[in-house]
Amino acid sequence: MGKKLRKPAALLLSLFLVIGLAACGGKDSSGGGNSAAVNGGGEASGGKSQAKTDILFWSPFSGADGPFMKKIVDKYNSSQDQYKVNFVIQPNGEYYKQLDVALSTAKERPDLMIMHVDNVPTYVDKDQLQPLDDIATTAGISKGDFAEAPVEYSTIDGKWYTIPLDIHPVIMYYNKDLFEKAGISAPPTNRAEFEDAVAKLTDKDNGVYGYVLPTLWPQQFIFPSLVWQNGGELWDGSDVAYNSPEAVEMVSWMRSLVDQGYSPGNVQQDGENTLFLQGKNAIQFNGPWMKSQFDEAGLNYGVASIPQIGNVKAAAYAGSHGFVIPKALSDEAKLAGIGDFLKYVADNSIEWAESGQALASKKMVESEEFQKLEVQSNIAKGFADVQFAPNVLNWGTISEPIWGELNNALLGKKEPQKAMDDAVAKSRQAMKN
Repeated sequence: MGKKLRKPAALLLSLFLVIGLAACGGKDSSGGGNSAAVNGGGEASGGKSQAKTDILFWSPFSGADGPFMKKIVDKYNSSQDQYKVNFVIQPNGEYYKQLDVALSTAKERPDLMIMHVDNVPTYVDKDQLQPLDDIATTAGISKGDFAEAPVEYSTIDGKWYTIPLDIHPVIMYYNKDLFEKAGISAPPTNRAEFEDAVAKLTDKDNGVYGYVLPTLWPQQFIFPSLVWQNGGELWDGSDVAYNSPEAVEMVSWMRSLVDQGYSPGNVQQDGENTLFLQGKNAIQFNGPWMKSQFDEAGLNYGVASIPQIGNVKAAAYAGSHGFVIPKALSDEAKLAGIGDFLKYVADNSIEWAESGQALASKKMVESEEFQKLEVQSNIAKGFADVQFAPNVLNWGTISEPIWGELNNALLGKKEPQKAMDDAVAKSRQAMKN
Protein backbone atom coordinates (compact mmCIF):
# COMPACT_ATOMS: atom_id res chain seq x y z
CA MET A 1 0.00 0.00 0.00
CA GLY A 2 1.43 3.39 -0.81
CA LYS A 3 0.79 6.95 -1.77
CA LYS A 4 -0.33 8.46 -5.03
CA LEU A 5 1.13 11.84 -5.76
CA ARG A 6 -1.29 14.69 -5.21
CA LYS A 7 -0.34 17.39 -7.65
CA PRO A 8 -1.79 20.92 -7.45
CA ALA A 9 -1.72 22.54 -10.87
CA ALA A 10 0.96 24.90 -12.17
CA LEU A 11 3.41 24.43 -9.32
CA LEU A 12 7.17 24.59 -9.76
CA LEU A 13 8.66 21.17 -9.16
CA SER A 14 12.19 21.95 -8.02
CA LEU A 15 11.66 23.61 -4.64
CA PHE A 16 12.38 21.77 -1.43
CA LEU A 17 11.23 21.76 2.18
CA VAL A 18 13.08 24.19 4.39
CA ILE A 19 11.74 22.45 7.46
CA GLY A 20 13.54 19.23 6.75
CA LEU A 21 16.79 21.01 6.03
CA ALA A 22 16.67 22.84 9.34
CA ALA A 23 16.46 19.51 11.09
CA CYS A 24 19.77 18.25 9.63
CA GLY A 25 22.37 19.04 12.22
CA GLY A 26 19.98 21.44 13.98
CA LYS A 27 20.22 25.19 14.08
CA ASP A 28 24.02 25.06 14.38
CA SER A 29 24.79 23.16 11.18
CA SER A 30 27.96 24.44 9.65
CA GLY A 31 28.06 25.47 6.04
CA GLY A 32 30.37 26.95 3.49
CA GLY A 33 30.86 27.45 -0.18
CA ASN A 34 32.77 24.22 -0.75
CA SER A 35 31.65 20.69 -0.21
CA ALA A 36 33.67 18.65 2.25
CA ALA A 37 34.66 15.41 0.56
CA VAL A 38 35.53 12.69 3.01
CA ASN A 39 36.74 9.39 1.63
CA GLY A 40 35.26 6.55 3.55
CA GLY A 41 38.40 4.45 3.13
CA GLY A 42 41.25 3.84 0.76
CA GLU A 43 43.28 0.98 -0.62
CA ALA A 44 44.96 -1.08 2.07
CA SER A 45 48.73 -0.88 2.39
CA GLY A 46 50.95 -3.79 1.54
CA GLY A 47 50.39 -3.79 -2.21
CA LYS A 48 46.78 -4.89 -2.25
CA SER A 49 45.70 -4.19 -5.81
CA GLN A 50 42.17 -5.56 -6.07
CA ALA A 51 40.06 -3.03 -7.92
CA LYS A 52 37.10 -1.83 -5.90
CA THR A 53 33.83 -0.47 -7.22
CA ASP A 54 33.59 3.17 -6.17
CA ILE A 55 30.25 4.51 -4.93
CA LEU A 56 29.78 8.27 -4.56
CA PHE A 57 27.53 8.97 -1.57
CA TRP A 58 26.16 12.48 -0.92
CA SER A 59 24.66 13.76 2.32
CA PRO A 60 23.68 17.13 3.84
CA PHE A 61 25.18 16.23 7.23
CA SER A 62 27.32 19.36 7.55
CA GLY A 63 26.61 19.76 11.26
CA ALA A 64 27.76 17.70 14.21
CA ASP A 65 26.08 14.62 12.75
CA GLY A 66 28.50 14.25 9.82
CA PRO A 67 31.29 12.46 11.72
CA PHE A 68 28.83 9.84 12.96
CA MET A 69 27.86 8.86 9.41
CA LYS A 70 31.54 8.89 8.44
CA LYS A 71 32.21 6.27 11.12
CA ILE A 72 29.59 4.00 9.59
CA VAL A 73 31.05 4.45 6.11
CA ASP A 74 34.60 3.84 7.37
CA LYS A 75 33.56 0.64 9.13
CA TYR A 76 31.74 -0.59 6.05
CA ASN A 77 34.72 0.09 3.82
CA SER A 78 36.95 -1.81 6.23
CA SER A 79 34.54 -4.74 6.43
CA GLN A 80 34.93 -5.89 2.80
CA ASP A 81 37.21 -5.55 -0.23
CA GLN A 82 34.75 -5.27 -3.11
CA TYR A 83 33.31 -1.76 -2.72
CA LYS A 84 34.50 1.65 -1.57
CA VAL A 85 31.89 4.21 -0.52
CA ASN A 86 33.18 7.74 -0.95
CA PHE A 87 31.31 9.90 1.53
CA VAL A 88 30.77 13.52 0.50
CA ILE A 89 29.13 16.16 2.70
CA GLN A 90 27.43 19.02 0.92
CA PRO A 91 26.59 22.22 2.84
CA ASN A 92 23.20 21.76 4.42
CA GLY A 93 21.63 24.97 3.12
CA GLU A 94 22.83 24.33 -0.44
CA TYR A 95 22.20 20.61 -0.58
CA TYR A 96 19.17 20.40 -2.82
CA LYS A 97 20.39 23.16 -5.11
CA GLN A 98 23.61 21.24 -5.71
CA LEU A 99 21.72 17.98 -6.03
CA ASP A 100 19.42 19.47 -8.67
CA VAL A 101 22.43 20.59 -10.71
CA ALA A 102 24.13 17.22 -10.41
CA LEU A 103 21.02 15.27 -11.37
CA SER A 104 20.16 17.50 -14.33
CA THR A 105 23.68 17.76 -15.78
CA ALA A 106 25.05 14.33 -14.74
CA LYS A 107 28.26 16.13 -13.75
CA GLU A 108 29.65 14.52 -10.61
CA ARG A 109 26.27 12.95 -10.06
CA PRO A 110 26.11 10.92 -6.84
CA ASP A 111 25.33 7.22 -6.97
CA LEU A 112 23.57 7.31 -3.61
CA MET A 113 22.02 10.26 -1.76
CA ILE A 114 20.41 11.09 1.54
CA MET A 115 16.99 12.66 1.00
CA HIS A 116 14.40 13.97 3.42
CA VAL A 117 11.29 11.86 3.02
CA ASP A 118 9.16 14.99 2.42
CA ASN A 119 11.11 15.68 -0.76
CA VAL A 120 10.69 12.23 -2.27
CA PRO A 121 7.31 12.93 -3.98
CA THR A 122 8.72 15.89 -5.90
CA TYR A 123 11.80 14.02 -7.11
CA VAL A 124 9.69 11.01 -8.08
CA ASP A 125 7.41 13.32 -10.05
CA LYS A 126 10.47 14.74 -11.81
CA ASP A 127 11.39 11.14 -12.72
CA GLN A 128 14.80 11.47 -11.04
CA LEU A 129 14.64 8.58 -8.56
CA GLN A 130 14.54 4.86 -9.20
CA PRO A 131 12.44 2.36 -7.27
CA LEU A 132 14.44 0.32 -4.79
CA ASP A 133 12.24 -2.78 -4.63
CA ASP A 134 14.54 -5.03 -6.69
CA ILE A 135 17.74 -3.69 -5.16
CA ALA A 136 16.34 -4.20 -1.68
CA THR A 137 15.20 -7.75 -2.43
CA THR A 138 18.60 -8.70 -3.85
CA ALA A 139 20.32 -7.23 -0.78
CA GLY A 140 18.03 -9.04 1.64
CA ILE A 141 16.17 -5.92 2.73
CA SER A 142 12.39 -5.77 3.13
CA LYS A 143 9.87 -3.08 4.03
CA GLY A 144 9.13 -4.94 7.24
CA ASP A 145 12.67 -4.27 8.45
CA PHE A 146 11.82 -0.62 9.11
CA ALA A 147 9.32 1.58 10.91
CA GLU A 148 6.15 1.77 8.88
CA ALA A 149 5.68 5.55 8.52
CA PRO A 150 8.61 6.43 6.21
CA VAL A 151 8.16 3.24 4.19
CA GLU A 152 4.48 3.99 3.60
CA TYR A 153 5.17 7.63 2.73
CA SER A 154 7.91 6.77 0.22
CA THR A 155 5.90 4.01 -1.49
CA ILE A 156 4.33 5.85 -4.40
CA ASP A 157 2.13 4.20 -7.00
CA GLY A 158 3.17 0.85 -5.59
CA LYS A 159 6.92 1.45 -5.86
CA TRP A 160 9.32 1.91 -2.93
CA TYR A 161 11.78 4.79 -3.27
CA THR A 162 13.51 5.25 0.10
CA ILE A 163 15.40 3.00 2.50
CA PRO A 164 14.79 4.82 5.83
CA LEU A 165 17.68 5.77 8.10
CA ASP A 166 15.92 7.56 10.97
CA ILE A 167 12.79 9.34 12.13
CA HIS A 168 13.04 12.65 13.95
CA PRO A 169 9.71 13.75 15.48
CA VAL A 170 9.01 16.70 17.71
CA ILE A 171 9.48 15.59 21.33
CA MET A 172 9.18 17.08 24.79
CA TYR A 173 12.25 18.06 26.79
CA TYR A 174 11.72 18.90 30.44
CA ASN A 175 13.91 20.20 33.24
CA LYS A 176 14.04 17.48 35.90
CA ASP A 177 15.24 19.85 38.62
CA LEU A 178 12.32 22.22 38.07
CA PHE A 179 9.89 19.31 37.97
CA GLU A 180 11.21 18.00 41.29
CA LYS A 181 11.01 21.43 42.86
CA ALA A 182 7.38 21.77 41.71
CA GLY A 183 6.52 18.31 43.05
CA ILE A 184 5.80 16.82 39.62
CA SER A 185 6.83 13.18 39.44
CA ALA A 186 6.24 12.43 35.73
CA PRO A 187 6.07 14.35 32.45
CA PRO A 188 2.56 15.32 31.29
CA THR A 189 0.88 13.13 28.69
CA ASN A 190 -2.30 15.09 27.90
CA ARG A 191 -3.73 18.63 27.95
CA ALA A 192 -5.03 18.53 31.52
CA GLU A 193 -1.74 17.24 32.89
CA PHE A 194 0.21 19.74 30.79
CA GLU A 195 -1.84 22.72 31.95
CA ASP A 196 -1.57 21.59 35.56
CA ALA A 197 2.19 21.15 35.21
CA VAL A 198 2.93 24.52 33.62
CA ALA A 199 0.86 26.25 36.31
CA LYS A 200 2.92 24.61 39.05
CA LEU A 201 6.21 25.17 37.23
CA THR A 202 5.71 28.89 36.62
CA ASP A 203 7.50 31.04 39.19
CA LYS A 204 7.30 34.63 37.99
CA ASP A 205 9.17 35.99 41.00
CA ASN A 206 12.23 34.07 39.83
CA GLY A 207 11.60 34.49 36.11
CA VAL A 208 10.77 30.81 35.58
CA TYR A 209 8.09 29.79 33.08
CA GLY A 210 6.29 26.48 32.75
CA TYR A 211 6.45 26.54 28.95
CA VAL A 212 7.98 29.27 26.81
CA LEU A 213 5.91 29.45 23.64
CA PRO A 214 8.01 29.74 20.46
CA THR A 215 6.45 32.06 17.91
CA LEU A 216 8.71 31.02 15.02
CA TRP A 217 10.85 27.87 14.61
CA PRO A 218 10.18 25.11 15.70
CA GLN A 219 6.48 25.85 15.18
CA GLN A 220 6.96 24.03 11.86
CA PHE A 221 6.95 20.86 13.97
CA ILE A 222 4.63 21.94 16.80
CA PHE A 223 1.66 23.45 14.96
CA PRO A 224 1.05 20.49 12.60
CA SER A 225 1.28 18.09 15.55
CA LEU A 226 -1.41 19.96 17.47
CA VAL A 227 -3.67 20.26 14.42
CA TRP A 228 -3.52 16.51 13.79
CA GLN A 229 -4.03 15.78 17.49
CA ASN A 230 -7.20 17.84 17.38
CA GLY A 231 -8.63 15.99 14.38
CA GLY A 232 -7.71 18.64 11.81
CA GLU A 233 -5.63 18.45 8.65
CA LEU A 234 -3.21 20.75 6.87
CA TRP A 235 -4.41 19.45 3.50
CA ASP A 236 -7.89 17.97 2.98
CA GLY A 237 -7.07 16.11 -0.22
CA SER A 238 -7.64 18.99 -2.60
CA ASP A 239 -7.03 22.21 -0.67
CA VAL A 240 -5.19 23.69 2.31
CA ALA A 241 -7.19 23.37 5.52
CA TYR A 242 -5.34 25.08 8.33
CA ASN A 243 -8.11 27.59 9.01
CA SER A 244 -10.46 24.85 10.21
CA PRO A 245 -12.06 25.06 13.66
CA GLU A 246 -9.75 22.27 14.82
CA ALA A 247 -6.64 24.16 13.73
CA VAL A 248 -7.79 27.56 15.01
CA GLU A 249 -8.59 26.07 18.40
CA MET A 250 -4.98 24.93 18.74
CA VAL A 251 -3.68 28.40 17.83
CA SER A 252 -5.98 29.90 20.45
CA TRP A 253 -4.81 27.35 23.00
CA MET A 254 -1.16 28.23 22.43
CA ARG A 255 -1.90 31.94 22.80
CA SER A 256 -3.80 31.19 26.02
CA LEU A 257 -0.56 30.06 27.65
CA VAL A 258 0.69 33.63 27.25
CA ASP A 259 -2.58 35.13 28.44
CA GLN A 260 -2.44 33.01 31.60
CA GLY A 261 1.15 34.01 32.31
CA TYR A 262 2.73 30.59 31.83
CA SER A 263 4.82 31.94 28.95
CA PRO A 264 6.27 35.36 28.13
CA GLY A 265 4.40 37.06 25.32
CA ASN A 266 7.06 38.19 22.89
CA VAL A 267 9.42 35.28 22.37
CA GLN A 268 11.95 35.91 19.62
CA GLN A 269 13.73 33.23 17.58
CA ASP A 270 15.40 30.68 19.89
CA GLY A 271 14.20 32.54 22.98
CA GLU A 272 12.54 29.43 24.37
CA ASN A 273 15.79 27.50 23.98
CA THR A 274 17.91 30.22 25.59
CA LEU A 275 15.66 30.18 28.65
CA PHE A 276 15.68 26.37 28.73
CA LEU A 277 19.48 26.40 28.80
CA GLN A 278 19.35 28.96 31.62
CA GLY A 279 16.96 26.84 33.68
CA LYS A 280 14.18 29.41 33.24
CA ASN A 281 11.96 27.35 30.94
CA ALA A 282 10.68 24.06 32.32
CA ILE A 283 9.32 22.45 29.13
CA GLN A 284 10.33 22.71 25.50
CA PHE A 285 8.94 21.03 22.38
CA ASN A 286 11.76 20.51 19.90
CA GLY A 287 13.60 17.87 17.91
CA PRO A 288 16.21 15.18 18.63
CA TRP A 289 18.89 17.43 17.15
CA MET A 290 18.85 19.50 20.38
CA LYS A 291 20.18 16.63 22.49
CA SER A 292 23.90 17.31 22.02
CA GLN A 293 23.46 20.98 22.96
CA PHE A 294 21.68 20.09 26.19
CA ASP A 295 24.26 17.42 26.99
CA GLU A 296 27.12 19.88 26.50
CA ALA A 297 25.37 22.38 28.76
CA GLY A 298 25.14 19.77 31.51
CA LEU A 299 21.37 20.11 31.87
CA ASN A 300 19.49 17.64 34.04
CA TYR A 301 16.73 17.00 31.53
CA GLY A 302 14.30 14.30 30.53
CA VAL A 303 12.65 13.38 27.23
CA ALA A 304 9.13 12.15 26.51
CA SER A 305 6.63 12.11 23.68
CA ILE A 306 4.85 15.40 23.06
CA PRO A 307 1.63 15.38 25.14
CA GLN A 308 -1.72 14.89 23.43
CA ILE A 309 -3.01 18.44 23.63
CA GLY A 310 -5.70 17.92 21.00
CA ASN A 311 -8.96 16.12 21.66
CA VAL A 312 -8.76 13.28 19.12
CA LYS A 313 -5.48 11.34 18.96
CA ALA A 314 -1.77 11.24 19.70
CA ALA A 315 0.29 12.69 16.85
CA ALA A 316 3.74 14.16 16.32
CA TYR A 317 5.07 15.85 13.20
CA ALA A 318 8.28 14.21 12.05
CA GLY A 319 10.98 14.28 9.44
CA SER A 320 13.03 11.35 8.22
CA HIS A 321 16.34 10.87 6.44
CA GLY A 322 16.53 8.05 3.92
CA PHE A 323 18.68 6.67 1.13
CA VAL A 324 17.66 7.20 -2.50
CA ILE A 325 19.27 6.33 -5.84
CA PRO A 326 19.14 8.49 -8.97
CA LYS A 327 17.16 6.95 -11.80
CA ALA A 328 20.05 7.44 -14.23
CA LEU A 329 22.32 5.04 -12.36
CA SER A 330 22.42 1.75 -14.27
CA ASP A 331 25.87 0.35 -13.43
CA GLU A 332 25.10 -3.11 -12.07
CA ALA A 333 28.24 -3.29 -9.96
CA LYS A 334 27.46 0.04 -8.30
CA LEU A 335 23.85 -0.96 -7.69
CA ALA A 336 24.97 -4.22 -6.10
CA GLY A 337 27.41 -2.33 -3.92
CA ILE A 338 24.75 0.15 -2.84
CA GLY A 339 22.48 -2.70 -1.86
CA ASP A 340 25.30 -4.29 0.14
CA PHE A 341 26.01 -0.98 1.90
CA LEU A 342 22.35 -0.33 2.71
CA LYS A 343 22.00 -3.80 4.19
CA TYR A 344 25.10 -3.10 6.31
CA VAL A 345 23.64 0.20 7.55
CA ALA A 346 20.33 -1.42 8.44
CA ASP A 347 22.23 -3.86 10.64
CA ASN A 348 25.09 -1.64 11.85
CA SER A 349 24.05 1.97 12.43
CA ILE A 350 24.38 2.47 16.19
CA GLU A 351 26.80 5.35 15.50
CA TRP A 352 23.96 7.25 13.84
CA ALA A 353 21.83 6.72 16.93
CA GLU A 354 24.69 8.12 19.01
CA SER A 355 24.37 11.35 17.02
CA GLY A 356 20.98 11.77 18.70
CA GLN A 357 18.76 10.20 16.06
CA ALA A 358 16.17 7.47 16.53
CA LEU A 359 16.85 4.76 13.98
CA ALA A 360 14.23 3.46 11.55
CA SER A 361 15.70 -0.05 11.43
CA LYS A 362 13.69 -2.36 13.69
CA LYS A 363 16.73 -4.58 14.26
CA MET A 364 18.71 -1.62 15.53
CA VAL A 365 15.85 -0.27 17.66
CA GLU A 366 15.50 -3.66 19.33
CA SER A 367 19.24 -3.99 19.95
CA GLU A 368 20.70 -3.74 23.44
CA GLU A 369 22.98 -0.89 22.37
CA PHE A 370 20.06 1.24 21.18
CA GLN A 371 17.89 0.49 24.21
CA LYS A 372 20.67 1.85 26.43
CA LEU A 373 20.28 5.25 24.75
CA GLU A 374 17.56 6.81 26.92
CA VAL A 375 16.61 9.70 24.67
CA GLN A 376 16.63 7.82 21.38
CA SER A 377 14.82 4.77 22.71
CA ASN A 378 12.12 7.00 24.20
CA ILE A 379 11.70 8.71 20.83
CA ALA A 380 11.32 5.36 19.09
CA LYS A 381 8.47 4.42 21.42
CA GLY A 382 6.38 7.12 19.74
CA PHE A 383 7.01 6.04 16.14
CA ALA A 384 3.45 4.76 15.77
CA ASP A 385 2.13 8.31 16.24
CA VAL A 386 4.39 10.17 13.79
CA GLN A 387 3.04 11.91 10.71
CA PHE A 388 4.95 13.58 7.89
CA ALA A 389 4.12 16.62 5.80
CA PRO A 390 1.21 16.15 3.37
CA ASN A 391 2.28 14.11 0.37
CA VAL A 392 1.79 17.06 -1.96
CA LEU A 393 4.29 18.43 -4.44
CA ASN A 394 6.07 21.57 -3.23
CA TRP A 395 4.36 21.53 0.13
CA GLY A 396 7.09 23.79 1.52
CA THR A 397 6.11 26.56 -0.87
CA ILE A 398 2.39 26.04 -0.42
CA SER A 399 2.55 26.07 3.37
CA GLU A 400 5.11 28.84 3.81
CA PRO A 401 2.44 31.52 4.60
CA ILE A 402 1.45 29.61 7.74
CA TRP A 403 4.49 30.62 9.72
CA GLY A 404 4.28 34.38 9.37
CA GLU A 405 0.56 34.40 10.08
CA LEU A 406 0.94 32.00 13.00
CA ASN A 407 3.57 34.34 14.40
CA ASN A 408 1.07 37.20 14.16
CA ALA A 409 -1.51 35.19 16.09
CA LEU A 410 0.89 34.00 18.79
CA LEU A 411 2.18 37.53 19.32
CA GLY A 412 -1.39 38.80 19.64
CA LYS A 413 -1.22 40.92 16.49
CA LYS A 414 -4.13 39.09 14.85
CA GLU A 415 -7.01 36.99 16.05
CA PRO A 416 -6.30 33.27 15.41
CA GLN A 417 -9.12 32.83 12.91
CA LYS A 418 -8.10 35.92 10.95
CA ALA A 419 -4.45 34.84 10.89
CA MET A 420 -5.25 31.37 9.61
CA ASP A 421 -7.73 32.69 7.04
CA ASP A 422 -5.01 35.00 5.74
CA ALA A 423 -2.53 32.10 5.62
CA VAL A 424 -4.98 30.03 3.57
CA ALA A 425 -5.60 32.89 1.15
CA LYS A 426 -1.85 33.35 0.60
CA SER A 427 -1.34 29.62 0.13
CA ARG A 428 -4.10 29.43 -2.45
CA GLN A 429 -2.47 32.28 -4.31
CA ALA A 430 0.86 30.44 -4.26
CA MET A 431 -0.85 27.38 -5.74
CA LYS A 432 -2.00 29.48 -8.72
CA ASN A 433 1.46 30.81 -9.50
